[in-house]
Amino acid sequence: MKFRKLSNARLQKFLPELLELRRHLHAHPELSGDEHQTAALVAGELRSYGWSVQEAVGRTGIVAELGSGNGPLVGLRVDMDALPVEERTGLDYASRRQGLMHACGHDLHTCIGLGVARFLAEEENLLTGVRLLFQPAEEIAEGARWMRADGAIQGLDALFGVHVFPDLPVGTVGVRSGCITAAAGELEIEVIGEGGHGARPHQSIDAIWIAAKVISGLQESISRRLDPLHPVVISFGHIEGGKAFNVIADRVKLLGTVRCLDESLHERLPNWIEQTVQSIASSFGGKAIVNYRCITPIVYNNPDLTGLLEGCAVSVLGEANVFKLNHPSLGAEDFAELLQDVKGTMFRLGVAGEHGCAPLHNGQFSLDERSLVVGIEVLLVTLLEWMKIHSKTEKK
Repeated sequence: MKFRKLSNARLQKFLPELLELRRHLHAHPELSGDEHQTAALVAGELRSYGWSVQEAVGRTGIVAELGSGNGPLVGLRVDMDALPVEERTGLDYASRRQGLMHACGHDLHTCIGLGVARFLAEEENLLTGVRLLFQPAEEIAEGARWMRADGAIQGLDALFGVHVFPDLPVGTVGVRSGCITAAAGELEIEVIGEGGHGARPHQSIDAIWIAAKVISGLQESISRRLDPLHPVVISFGHIEGGKAFNVIADRVKLLGTVRCLDESLHERLPNWIEQTVQSIASSFGGKAIVNYRCITPIVYNNPDLTGLLEGCAVSVLGEANVFKLNHPSLGAEDFAELLQDVKGTMFRLGVAGEHGCAPLHNGQFSLDERSLVVGIEVLLVTLLEWMKIHSKTEKK
C-alpha cells in the first residue's frame, strides 16, 4: 500500500516535537509500575498545553481533563510502560537501558495521547468534556486495575483506545466489533511426589514424570473435553524442579498462561483445570496444588462506538485503508478492566513499513513513525465527532 500523507496543518506544525518526544521515550524505557520519569514528562507536557492534570492516579498514572462539567465526558486511554527485552534494532535512539525496551509500541501510544491533547487544547470551544488516561503497567495487566480503583473512569460515558499492530501497513487501521482480545489467566501448578534414588524409581513417586503427564494431559484434554468452537490455549513458560541428577524429584512447579475468547467458558476454566490436574496427579500416585489467577477479561468493543470510529477512520484514511478484522486475538489487554464500568472500543494501528515490522515483544521491533500522525488524526476526528453527537446530552 502506498502511504497516504495526511494533511492536518495544525498537527503538522507540532509533529516534529512529538517525534522527538517519542524518540526520547524510546531511548529511556521504564518497566511496569516504574514509569516515574515518563509520567513526569507527560504531566509537564499536558500542563504546558493547558490541561488540568492529576498525577499518581493508579500509582504512576496520569489523568488529565479539559472542559469537564455536568455534561457528557469522553475518554482516551494510552499506556506508557516498556518490557524487559534487550533491544536489537540498531536505531540511533535505541534504548539506553540494558535489558529494557519499548517493544510493544507504548512510547508511540503515549505520544499519540500527547498529540491529541495538544490539538484539543487549541480548540476554542470543546462541545463536551474530555479525559485522558496515561496508564502504567499494562504489560503486567495491573495498571488498569490500579487506575480504576483510584476512580480514573468514574463519570466517563465512553472510552477509546489504540494499540499498534505490526500485521497492518502504516497508513491503515483495523477495527472489530465485539471481542477483540482474549481473557487471560496465570496458572501455577505444584506437583508433589516422593523423592528417592534415581536408580530405584519404583521406590519413589517421580514428580517430574507426573508434571510431564500434567502438561501433555492438559493439552490432550482441551481437544477432547472442551468445545473446539471456543478455543482455549494453555502454555507453560516455566518449569522448576529437582536438585540432583541422580535424585528423583519430590516437587515440580509449573507456571503458565491460559487464554480464552469466551467469557463464560473462561469463568469455568479454573475448576476444569483443577479437576483435570488432580485426576492426572492422583492416577500416578502424586498430589497437586493448583492456583489460578484471572489476569484480565476479554476486550469487548461496543458496536456503536466501533461503528463511529470506523466511519471516522474512513473519512480520514479512505475506505480501502480501514480493515475489518475477521478474528480476535488470543493476546490480552487490560483495557478490558476499564470496560467493566464504561463502554468503549479499541482499534489496531498499522505500523509496518516497506520492509515489514518485527512482532510485538521482539528485540527487533521497529515501527514506522508515520503511524503517529495516523493514530492522532483518527482519534481526533472520532473524539470530536462523539462530542458533536453528545453535546446536547445532559447527565442524569
